[in-house]
Amino acid sequence: MNDLTEIALVGCGYWGKNLCRNFHGLNALGRVIDATESGQAQARLIAPGIKVSSHIEDALNDPQIHAIALATPAETHAELAIQAMKAGKDVFVEKPMALTLEDAEQMQSVANQTDQILMVGHLLEYHPAVLKLRELIDSGELGKINYAYSNRLNFGKVRTEENALWSFAPHDFAVILRLIGQSPIEVSATGGSYLTKGLADVTVSNMRFSDDTRAHIFVSWLHPFKEQRLVVVGDKKMAIFNDVATFGEKLLLYPQTVEFEGEIPVLKKEDFEPVEYSDAEPLREECRHFLDCVTNRNKPLTDAQSGIDVLKVLHACQSSIDQHGMPVTL
Repeated sequence: MNDLTEIALVGCGYWGKNLCRNFHGLNALGRVIDATESGQAQARLIAPGIKVSSHIEDALNDPQIHAIALATPAETHAELAIQAMKAGKDVFVEKPMALTLEDAEQMQSVANQTDQILMVGHLLEYHPAVLKLRELIDSGELGKINYAYSNRLNFGKVRTEENALWSFAPHDFAVILRLIGQSPIEVSATGGSYLTKGLADVTVSNMRFSDDTRAHIFVSWLHPFKEQRLVVVGDKKMAIFNDVATFGEKLLLYPQTVEFEGEIPVLKKEDFEPVEYSDAEPLREECRHFLDCVTNRNKPLTDAQSGIDVLKVLHACQSSIDQHGMPVTL
């Protein structure tokens, strides 16, 4: 890692503390900015001796800081990212990159104008098992993708500012769009509010793609047990990524097909095959990727456009929820 690459982390709270640990572990953390005493105390505990202050200007005016990582509330992302890029800093911004498409597109425009790196934190795209699944799909081993679905379910952590769609689903949308290789042409979604009026605790989002591939995402924080499962059904093989399984069993390949005897479909069942993959921590790999992009001026895997693509789907699904499940064309 280039020793000259120094990151300032803005926000060291619930998720920011994980970024703090990883950037510090990569010897790239130069400063932490947090307006709260608890966040500052957490930063000093995780990264002893690191510079800690409460104003982002301390980082923007520091010539040793080359990039800013934002782990602040989503409504602050656009303003802070644009401010950082105009100050000559590359930016890593947690999901969602913004709350409105207008803000996201302005962030992308400023990145292009200033020639700064703008990377969105779609963590699952850096999971070694997901990267291996992408390899299997790209190599044609699964054949044409017919259907995919993702379940992200748990009992908590309940949010009262954003619904389950916006809190849980961005990672799943990002992965499914990447695996299928395109954005949907139509979505429909429904949601149920049980704890906070007007805030969906459970949502189901359906997507239809131009080649008739289908996908759905089911998210909930009102579920009796934790489940994080992605299933991809191809016309040659099927795959399951189960993120709560033990290492070595998270990614399974099912060489099952349907063959026809005349007009009668016959199921050809086979035992599953575990697929080997790296045991690297996804967040460490995501942070490492950002540092590599900053150092070598490479385009991030999860660049501004991928963030905008996910945001378009989120807004379309929210529109469908607001219309009680009416299909929305993208």
